[in-house]
Amino acid sequence: MASNKPAPEAPSPFSADAFGGEERTWEEWNPTAESIRPVRGKHRVAKQRGLARSSTVLGVGVIAAVGAGGMATAQDKAPVSISLPDSIVDNLPDAKSLPGVGTLMSDEAEPAPVAASAPLTTAGLTTAEAQQGTDAGEALRARILQQAEQQQASADAEAKAAAEKAAAETAAAEAKKQQDEAEAAAAAKKKAAEEAAEKKKEAERLAKLAASYSLPTSSYTISSTYGQSGAMWSSGQHTGLDFAGSTGAPLKAVHSGTITSAGWSGSYGYRTVLQLDDGTEIWYAHQSSIDVSVGQKVTTGQTIGRMGATGNVTGTHLHLEVRTAGGSAMDPLAWLNSKGLNV
Repeated sequence: MASNKPAPEAPSPFSADAFGGEERTWEEWNPTAESIRPVRGKHRVAKQRGLARSSTVLGVGVIAAVGAGGMATAQDKAPVSISLPDSIVDNLPDAKSLPGVGTLMSDEAEPAPVAASAPLTTAGLTTAEAQQGTDAGEALRARILQQAEQQQASADAEAKAAAEKAAAETAAAEAKKQQDEAEAAAAAKKKAAEEAAEKKKEAERLAKLAASYSLPTSSYTISSTYGQSGAMWSSGQHTGLDFAGSTGAPLKAVHSGTITSAGWSGSYGYRTVLQLDDGTEIWYAHQSSIDVSVGQKVTTGQTIGRMGATGNVTGTHLHLEVRTAGGSAMDPLAWLNSKGLNV
């Protein structure tokens, strides 16, 4: 039965001589549920409280976290059978008969508190992991790595979101800039188009006016302008616009109107006054001859006289004056230009 070679038998302290010459008979002990029930007695250890208990729990946690891997590995190995010689087993005394032991096995003692219901080898493991025999240390390491990966993934996601937000803001700013530039370009284009339209409209107006207005002569050179100073004029300033030309050149009505004066007029020589429908008066001075009479209606471009050098002059020319209905003189050049005529 024993795996080891039996040791030499020695006199048993429980032999017949030890019991007064009467030899005791020992029966084989078969353990049962009743015989191996938890030992109860006065050997109960007082519960630890405070720092001692906390230290115990902390120690159990450390063992579970750090050494659980080795414990689980040891637990996975097959148990080693230990056997004793039959002579020793048969001669073992009753535990209750040993001094100081019987009191520890009293049935009156309360059971000692159990530190933990689960073995240390399953600390930190789920039921499925414990059933699969997963190493506790590896499981803890895997969970730490998984948590670190999750934190890194969260940080990466935040960084990515921040980068996407910055990119979106940059794109929005660029889009707004392009939109503003496009709007500015469109506004400038619209303004240019409006200005071009205004110029075109003005040109059409002047062209229409030019069709109804005419220069007083076709062959000329401007010799004196309005407002020019000199001793040749009694007022000290020139009150008209001089068209120098040849004697006898035709003088035309600048616009349709009525002849209000035709004849000699002192320093103006032979002068004709044409009044337009709006009351404006056009004076033709220094003529060599007059071809119209007072009260006559004339049309644009109609000949009303001839260029000459009568009156206070230094040469053949037409002295043209433009006056308002109230008699105030104005610049003939500006007035002709306002009618679409280029002098």
